[in-house]
Amino acid sequence: MTLSIQNLSVVIVSFYSEDVIHDCIKSIPNEIKIIVVDNSGDKLFKENIEKKYNNVECILSSENLGMGPGNNLGLRYVKTDYAFILNPDVILKKNTIDEIISESNKIQHFSIIAPISNKEDYPNYQLDDLKHQTKHTLNPFKVKSVDGYAMIINLKRLNELESFKNNNFFDENIFLYLENDDLCKRIIDNNENIYVVPSSKIIHLGASAVDKKYNQQVELSRNWHWIWSKFYYNKKHNGFFSALTNCLPTFISALIKYFFYLITMNSKKKKFICTGA
Repeated sequence: MTLSIQNLSVVIVSFYSEDVIHDCIKSIPNEIKIIVVDNSGDKLFKENIEKKYNNVECILSSENLGMGPGNNLGLRYVKTDYAFILNPDVILKKNTIDEIISESNKIQHFSIIAPISNKEDYPNYQLDDLKHQTKHTLNPFKVKSVDGYAMIINLKRLNELESFKNNNFFDENIFLYLENDDLCKRIIDNNENIYVVPSSKIIHLGASAVDKKYNQQVELSRNWHWIWSKFYYNKKHNGFFSALTNCLPTFISALIKYFFYLITMNSKKKKFICTGA
């Protein structure tokens, strides 16, 4: 079956995302089923969001699963052939869905198709061949990968491939970062196609998916997971030696940041205990 409103679901992984997720949900057509996987396990959040939106089902994870495993959990609840993976800090424009559906019908086959970010200086894709693409093309074009904050996965097509059967989409060894790069690389390695539709645009707030009061905890987590994800991804696809040589500078930089945020957080905790403020 082709991509359509009736054959599309949305999966959003949230983690203390209440500040931004409502704008995301409101931008999605009411006819589309939305599955929110909440990694904070907040029962009140689930109750409120399901009460407010009749097209939303909120799944509470028993622990913080991260992005890849969280998306896999959400995809298990999808009954349609296509799933739109969205970050909670993404807002669809009025014609985002209509444009991507219309353009998808002109493409013979695809495993992933994605809208384009409204920020031209920060494209959410890597071109397959820079020599054969132009920045201002109006037609859908093939890419090597897309960022994971807004992409539609052709579940039916991928489930026909051995390496993607049984909802084996995102590598669950990757908690955060590069989970979408890994998915896209495996798709390309299977000679499948990834497209971007430039007429279908989204607004990506960027670095806003988590409530700002958790910024320090996020920074601490971010640096650790970036080290691990980069090493794991390179080891998986290029071998241990390549992973070691490519990741050592990043490892040192991220480690410094990790300990800086750790020390900062501990200092603030001590101040709070001593002063009570």
